[in-house]
Amino acid sequence: MQELNQLQCRPPRLYKEIVVNEKNETSVIVRPSFADHPLVVGPRYQQEDFRCKWSTYLGKNTSGVLVLGLNNGTKQVYAMHKRYPMRTYHLSGSLGYMTDNLFKDGKVIEKDTFTHVRRGGLEKILMMIQASNQRQMFELSGVDIQSQEAYELASSGLIRPTKSDVPVIYNIKCVEFNPPDFTIEVNSINEYEAYLMALIQNIGLRLHSLATCTKIQCIKYSYFTLDDALLKKHWTLQNIITSLGNTHRKNSANVIKDHKITTVQNDVRI
Repeated sequence: MQELNQLQCRPPRLYKEIVVNEKNETSVIVRPSFADHPLVVGPRYQQEDFRCKWSTYLGKNTSGVLVLGLNNGTKQVYAMHKRYPMRTYHLSGSLGYMTDNLFKDGKVIEKDTFTHVRRGGLEKILMMIQASNQRQMFELSGVDIQSQEAYELASSGLIRPTKSDVPVIYNIKCVEFNPPDFTIEVNSINEYEAYLMALIQNIGLRLHSLATCTKIQCIKYSYFTLDDALLKKHWTLQNIITSLGNTHRKNSANVIKDHKITTVQNDVRI
C-alpha cells in the first residue's frame, strides 16, 4: 500500500466557488478542492480499500503455495475452495522420537530405535495407506470396489468428497530416505496441518518405531506451483501486479476436467 501511495495519483477534485466583489459583481473561481486533498483526507489508498482471503489455510508450521484472493478475487478463491482442489505436499519426518505436539519444536516425550527401518519397509507402509484411502473413497460412494460401477467411476476422473472435513489421500510415495530423516510426497484433498503431522506419527508406529514431523511444504495447489509463489522478500508492488497477470492467464488456460464437479452417489463428487 505504501508503494501505491508513492505513485502519481489523481489530482484533487475541482471546487467551484462563487465570489462577489465590492461592486456586487459575481464571478466563478475554479480551484482544487481542499476537502479532497491528500494532506487533508490522507493517502489515496487506505487499508479498508483492500480485502484479502486465502483459499485454504496452511497452518503455522507449513510453508509453500498459499493462494490468496484480493478484492474481487476473494470470490474466485472461495469458488476454488468449494471445488476441493488437489494439493501436493512434501512432508519430512525424523525417526526415533515423538514430541507432545507431533512437530519438531515440541517436547520429546518418547524415544525408540530406528536402525531396523529400511526404505522398502517404508514404501510398503505407504502403499498400504494409499490403498486404504482408495478403498475409503469407494466406500463413501456406496460402490463395491470390485464392481463394474467402481471401474466406471474411477475411469471418469478423481473421486472427490463433497464435505471439507473428509481428508483423502490419492497418492503417497517416498522421495528421500536418509535415516533417521525421510521425506514423502502426498497428494490429497481436505487435509490439514494436524492431519499431516499425525500421518508422519502413524507411519513411525507402523514401522515399529517412532516418528516426528520436521517440515511441511505445500509444493502444489491445484494448478499453482512453487514457481507461481512469491517469497516474502518479493512482496513488492511490481511483483504482485505481475503475479496477478500471470494468475489471470493461468486461470483462463486451466478450465479443465479436473476442476469440473458433478454429483455422484451419496457423499462423493468427481
